[in-house]
Amino acid sequence: MKLLKVKRITKTEKRYSSTMGKLTTQVTYIKLYLIGLPLKTLHKYRETYYGEVKDCEECVLIA
Repeated sequence: MKLLKVKRITKTEKRYSSTMGKLTTQVTYIKLYLIGLPLKTLHKYRETYYGEVKDCEECVLIA
């Protein structure tokens, strides 16, 4: 049985970017799990319409 596990989860989120305005995008989270419980998020990124991979630092999550 492994104690640490790294898992990749993709979900759709509504975000706001200053250059593009409102956008709905697929955001991928890479999380570290300890015995099945999420410990922390290692990295999150999104893929653009043109296939580029961008960090989620520049766009803000819309509630």
